[in-house]
Amino acid sequence: MTYFNRFLLLIVITLFFSKSTAQEKSKDKIQIFYYGWYGNPATDGDYQHWNHQILPHWSNPKWNNLGHYKGGDDIGANFYPALGNYSSNDPHIIEKHMKMIKESGVGVVVVSWLGKDSFTDKSLGRYLDIADRFDLKIAFHIEPFYTNTSEFKDQISYLIKTYSSHHAFYKKEGKPLLYVYDSYKIPKEEWAKLLSGKGEETIRNTDIDAFYIGLWVEKNDAAFFDTAGFDGFYTYFASEGFVYGSTVSNWNFLSGYAKDHHLIFIPCVGPGYSDTRIRPWNEANFKSRDNGKYYENMFDAAIKVNPDFIGITSFNEWHEGTQIEPAVPKKVGSFKYEDYGKDPWLYIKETKRLTEKFLKKR
Repeated sequence: MTYFNRFLLLIVITLFFSKSTAQEKSKDKIQIFYYGWYGNPATDGDYQHWNHQILPHWSNPKWNNLGHYKGGDDIGANFYPALGNYSSNDPHIIEKHMKMIKESGVGVVVVSWLGKDSFTDKSLGRYLDIADRFDLKIAFHIEPFYTNTSEFKDQISYLIKTYSSHHAFYKKEGKPLLYVYDSYKIPKEEWAKLLSGKGEETIRNTDIDAFYIGLWVEKNDAAFFDTAGFDGFYTYFASEGFVYGSTVSNWNFLSGYAKDHHLIFIPCVGPGYSDTRIRPWNEANFKSRDNGKYYENMFDAAIKVNPDFIGITSFNEWHEGTQIEPAVPKKVGSFKYEDYGKDPWLYIKETKRLTEKFLKKR
């Protein structure tokens, strides 16, 4: 082989591996919400979440006291999981889920967290270990279990100090990235004390500093994010048009606002929305999957605004019917569960295709 040919081969190999490395690094740009709150009698002693309550309407007494599902064949979801009533603490289930997520092309699993000693905290070490084997990272979706910012600070301190040294704990530029659900429920003035650099109780430049991402719901949340001290915002909801933040026609405004204020904008997409098993009064927010078209349309809208990240709602939020986890046809009594048609893996495959579409445009 001549010197020139060796030189060309070296260039080809360098370009190939550079491209592969860039693609691997860019997979953190797709982050998926994951729920580890499911339990069953075999693993946990009883059902958790599969036996979900039928939720009352906030004002119409017609929908009060409707009971809950038993679990087993009769669960609080409009779809039925291919893995049945699994336990989120079962290592075999965790491994199957991480393998599915890896195959979907997603790089970061955003685990719902309800605080120290909660059911969702029980197996976090196991999740981190198994995710690491699949070269995945774990971030956290902080549920609104706390009542004030002092309690929030204590809980985040526990979370970061306990788990952040793990290789699979996701960090952006060396700091955790934490999604804060229902952040608007605490006044912006209270958040500013904690999250602003000059706040009275600031956590900036401390060992629990992080990228804190708040939830944008309505248009007037602009006033909230002006001064609350968050590092960015996400839209979460998979029902397009449900609120201002989940309405894709508003994403140009949200993207522009984020750029103007030096914030991170994370539009969230989903394959559909169907929650009438637990909210029988909520038919208005039903969104048909349309055999994957709804998912593609939301994904395309997110890609169009060229965000730093795209969030997927969700891997396995079965109660709201936003999951991409495989589902199977099933009927119990007179009720027939929805399904994905002929292919239970349709949305794992679609996620892979749409993720690659996004990453190619970056």
